[in-house]
Amino acid sequence: MNKLWHGIFFCALIWSAVAPKDYFTWLLEVLPALLAYAALLFTRRRFPLTALAYLLILGHCMILMVGGHYTYAEVPLFDWLRDWLQQDRNNFDKLGHFAQGFVPAVVAREIIVRRGLVAGRAWSHFFVVTTCLAISAFYELVEWWVAALSGEAAESFLGTQGYVWDTQSDMFLALIGAVTALLTLGRWHDRQLARLVQIQMPTR
Repeated sequence: MNKLWHGIFFCALIWSAVAPKDYFTWLLEVLPALLAYAALLFTRRRFPLTALAYLLILGHCMILMVGGHYTYAEVPLFDWLRDWLQQDRNNFDKLGHFAQGFVPAVVAREIIVRRGLVAGRAWSHFFVVTTCLAISAFYELVEWWVAALSGEAAESFLGTQGYVWDTQSDMFLALIGAVTALLTLGRWHDRQLARLVQIQMPTR
């Protein structure tokens, strides 16, 4: 988390907060990014993450901020893609749920590997994927609870856009995201983990 990371985060946050479509929906969508930022600050000295993990978390936060500013159903770029591809809905929310599996997979893998919580790559991958699915399922429960309590903001926050299988497809995309991260970033992540361990080793 260098100065550039902080600068990009807060520039995106400020942009997102300027005249969003609805401030309550904005807060609901951006709150996970704010909580993630607080958690990273709290753990940056005791358990610093790899540069890859920090980069992916920043990217996920920016997805949340864009979705909070416009609402997930009305992001302009994805409106254009919807029309160009002749689709029925704006699918920016699907990008968000893919990231909801892709990014936590790297963070979960980092914790599991560095803490030695599971022996063996296969078991590590299994617990990474199940962790990501648990996060996705819990987020769907949070959406349900908030929607039930918030009334008018329910549709904007849920972003179902009339799709009856929205919840199931969200979790499926998180699953695809987690598996994709493990398949494509594993070696890169391993190199960064090895480098981080060397940096943290006490000098004699």
